[in-house]
Amino acid sequence: MHIERIGFIGLGNMGHPMAKNLEKAGFPLSVYNRTFTKATDFERQSTVYGSIKELIEHSDIIFTMLTDDDAAKDVYKQVLGVSIVGKLFVDMSTISKEASIEISKAIRIKEASFLDAPVAGSTTPAAEGTLIIMVGGEESDLLRARPYLEKLGKLVKHLGENGQGIAAKLSINYFLSMIYQGLAETVLFAEKLGISRNNILEIINESASGSGATKVKTNALITNNYTPTFALDLMLKDILLAHRAGADYPLSQVLIDTYQSAHDKGFGSDDVMGIINYLKDQKK
Repeated sequence: MHIERIGFIGLGNMGHPMAKNLEKAGFPLSVYNRTFTKATDFERQSTVYGSIKELIEHSDIIFTMLTDDDAAKDVYKQVLGVSIVGKLFVDMSTISKEASIEISKAIRIKEASFLDAPVAGSTTPAAEGTLIIMVGGEESDLLRARPYLEKLGKLVKHLGENGQGIAAKLSINYFLSMIYQGLAETVLFAEKLGISRNNILEIINESASGSGATKVKTNALITNNYTPTFALDLMLKDILLAHRAGADYPLSQVLIDTYQSAHDKGFGSDDVMGIINYLKDQKK
């Protein structure tokens, strides 16, 4: 296998452990982050660049993991100012389908390739390399990226043309937003009836209603520790993106109202499961 030079832009809560997995796998890696201090622990084994332009010039495949539409558009505006012929860009951010398709078209005009490859899973699967990766784009581009994606996730699923990876990600996060609000409401209801949090969570997790999503949030609920692995504000962003993309169902507005109100009351920087404290406060 021809080993290509890998670049990684965006070393936040998800991007940092993902880039570390590529580094651990021994690939020639370059990284860039707007806040330079987040990149310093890559200096010993990889190359840290001070600009996007430098990173692109020294990379063949460039991964991006960015916060939202604005951040993605800002980075790719800089990308488009550089010669990128023959390079492959793999955007793993969760942004709008419209923005992703717009970026993919602009990249192709410059004779480069683009995959949208958002992920399911939070910081622990990112560190463990067990993310679910949903890919939109050309099969040949995925073939080129697959050896690297397989170091980041346990499943790499090709879903069709550019934009379809994003479509799947918005769908799964729409479902997760229901699970987390439903789990929070169920725990609060059980406590109201005198059932302890530990007991109801054990019953949920051992029954048909349990899932990976409920199990991964159990410790946070029991310890009442909502240090973010996936912030409530990020879930709000994804619900709004899903709604904009056509999620207009009986629960859609309920979810928007709840997560938006939780944000407005100051819970946005907590983990998404911190929605329980917002709901609890509403009943005081």
